[in-house]
This record gives sequence, structure tokens and C-alpha cells, in this order.
Amino acid sequence: MLRRRLSSLLSTSISAATSINSQSVSRILPQLLPFSQLLHLPKASENWALGCYSSSHFQQNVSSKRGFSTLLALNDLRDNQGSRKQKTRKGRGIGSGKGKTAGRGHKGQKARGTYKFGFEGGQTPLRRRVPKRGFKNPFSLTFQPVGLGKIAKLINAGKIDSSELITMKTLKDSGAIGKQIRDGVRLMGRGTELVQWPLHFEVSRVTVRAKEAVEAAGGSVRRVYYNKLGLRALLKPEWFEKKGRLLPKAARPPPKQKDKVDSIGRLPAPTKPIPFTPEMSASPA
Repeated sequence: MLRRRLSSLLSTSISAATSINSQSVSRILPQLLPFSQLLHLPKASENWALGCYSSSHFQQNVSSKRGFSTLLALNDLRDNQGSRKQKTRKGRGIGSGKGKTAGRGHKGQKARGTYKFGFEGGQTPLRRRVPKRGFKNPFSLTFQPVGLGKIAKLINAGKIDSSELITMKTLKDSGAIGKQIRDGVRLMGRGTELVQWPLHFEVSRVTVRAKEAVEAAGGSVRRVYYNKLGLRALLKPEWFEKKGRLLPKAARPPPKQKDKVDSIGRLPAPTKPIPFTPEMSASPA
């Protein structure tokens, strides 16, 4: 009894699915045809649509249109063929082609483990056959240059106060120099004709031309020493506050730089210059 009911239900459902009325065809036809063909399609009656699309012909068109549809659907999203490649599993049987020796071959140093980079089997390697060229000076210093003309333009623009001491932090905050300051700042003599008022500087190095121009206008230039930690404390004191640390003490210059600086840098960044005295110029601290 149960089998008869199931068979009857299946037959009625199949017949209902294959029977297509005129309203369903008129509703499905615009989905099957492209938009360009729909514009040129004549206005036909529902009987004409039913006659053109029989049950078998209608199913074939549906399957073909699904395969070559220009519309994008979420269920049709696929990766390009070959874009995803599975990882090679070595040593997983001879059927994979990478079993047993896993592509390393039989015996030998390359089959058993690694060897030193650049090893050429015992002969003199290339890195020893080629002669050495040049050297790298471990004591070299890199200073970021800044010209007097650029500083004068920033003073005229109101970004630097000429009445206060101009330090490396002042130059960094005003945009006169970049953020990457490795060993300090060198004051250059470019644009000396724009300096017409006294200016006071504290920088790492200064050229002879720049120093003469600043002193001729009634200003002063002091060469100060900061080590790596001191330079960070000068330029970024907020970093120490964020870490909950105190500002470090100013470091003394090494023996090779004592004759190239005038004094030790002050922390935090000073605002008033220190006047030069004969004693300080004779024996720099």
C-alpha cells in the first residue's frame, strides 16, 4: 500500500514539474535570453512562446543558458584553474612519485642532510677566489644637512621662533629636516644672504661658511654631542614618558670627537643659549 502511494505521488510531482504554463514561460524567457536579444525580440503572444518552447526544448535551453550566462552569481564563483596547487607530500608511498627517497636519490651528502652554504665539494669557493674590495668604516658618522636659507624661510613663515635657541628638535618639529636623524645635524652655508638677524644654534656639526655668516649677523653656533640614546631623548622625549622611564643623562663625547664638539648636549631640549667664554672655548667639556 505504501509503495502504491509513493509511486502515485512521484508521478504527479513529475508531471506537474514538466507541465509549463504560459505565465511561467513569459516569466523565464527574459532570464534565458541576453539583454541585447530581448530588445530586438518581437512582441509575441503566449501561444507563440509555448509553441516555440516545448518541454524538451525548454529544458535544453535552460541547461545551455546556465552554462553560458553572462551574469555573475555567488554560486558560480571559482578560482582560476591552476591558481591553487596542493603541497607535495613526500615519502607517502611509491604511487605518488615522491615516496621512498622523496626525490633525493640514493646515498650521498645531498640525500642525507644539508651542507655549508657556498661549499663547492672541497675546491676553493668563489668567495675566497674573488679578492676583497674596499672596507666599511665602523667609526663613520652620518649627519643630516640643513641650509641657513631654508631655516630663514621657515622663520619668515612663523614656524621657527628666532628669539629662542634653535636646536635639532626645533628643526625636526618645524620640518626643516626629516625624521631619520642618524648621528645628528650639520648646518650648511646655503642661503647665507637670507640671514639678517642674530640666530643661536645647537647642532652636531657646522661648516666654516655657515658659522661665519651666523656670527657676522650677531648669532652663535654651538657644536654639541649626543649619543644614540641622548639623541632619541632630545627628539622624542614622549617615548620615555610612554615607557615610564626617566630621561638619560647626557653622555660625554669619545676621545676622537672631543676636538670636534664644543660641549655636551643638554636634556631635555634647551630654550636658551649658553654664552661662549674663553675658558669653555679653551677646554671644551
